[in-house]
Amino acid sequence: MAQPPDWPNPVTTRSQVMLAIALNLVAGEEVELRQARVQLKEQGRGDWNLTLFGSGSFDGVDAVVKREVDLAIINPANGLMMAHKGIGPYTTPQPVRQISVIPSFDQFLLTVRPELGIAALEDIPRKKPKLVFALRRQREHCMNIMLEDLFAAAGFSFDDIRRWGGDVRFEGVLPWPETPKFADAVEGRTNALIDEGADAWGNQAMGAGMVTLTMAEATVRKLEARGYRRGILKKSIFPKLQNDVLSIDFSGWPIICHPELADAHVRRICAALEANAHLIKWQGDGPLPVSRMCREADDTPQMVPYHPAAEGYWRERGYLGR
Repeated sequence: MAQPPDWPNPVTTRSQVMLAIALNLVAGEEVELRQARVQLKEQGRGDWNLTLFGSGSFDGVDAVVKREVDLAIINPANGLMMAHKGIGPYTTPQPVRQISVIPSFDQFLLTVRPELGIAALEDIPRKKPKLVFALRRQREHCMNIMLEDLFAAAGFSFDDIRRWGGDVRFEGVLPWPETPKFADAVEGRTNALIDEGADAWGNQAMGAGMVTLTMAEATVRKLEARGYRRGILKKSIFPKLQNDVLSIDFSGWPIICHPELADAHVRRICAALEANAHLIKWQGDGPLPVSRMCREADDTPQMVPYHPAAEGYWRERGYLGR
């Protein structure tokens, strides 16, 4: 019997059920790493198989480089830059290319309790305070690795902090205002909150008396020389600040692949992003703004080369210009 025209495609239904289950499960508090891997496969057609990896760490880069997956997401764009240039956790440049960058505007924020008596990041190696704080429990998270670079540019390390009587712990996730990590800092059981996602917790931390550390121009320039982008914590967004404060950018969620991924696959991926933009939630309003995701902006940093097929597709669509 022929399928009635108003019936859903059973392949689509099965896929949507699986994705809906995965969406719920990876969002659960009991799931630590919050990653999803999807395999697309057609029997008898090995040339069509694709594996997609939703990650927020260097795991995604490593899986692409090893050809374990075909597509991954990493946050932020600075993390992808580190892989491309062979810095941070990488000793050599890695074969990674960009397909697009999901918009996300974000900055690092470093706050401490006032009794530490420091006001700048560079005060830490000078005064050697007993700094006690928690980073992400996922040790390979880009935030943790990038912070090591940031501290090194200011003249100290995680080991120095411990040697001075402090402690760097790996526990919890973002310091949302309702989390134990946030409460520990504002109530004095630890004495610092250092993380990305500043707009999600920064004003509440400052309102609870935490002091925002400034960052010297020389420190930021050292990081820029390694490929990082500077950021600005703006008083218009954080009213407790006396003025704008230098920071390091944590913006952008690059969608990445291996440079040898088949052009046909890449074009299918680009077309799928366009076709399903209205289904994808992001940090702004409305459908995912695919038309501007390959253009340089504060929330879409363009830091590594595009896969040639992606560049060609977006140029044909008029998004890159001719």
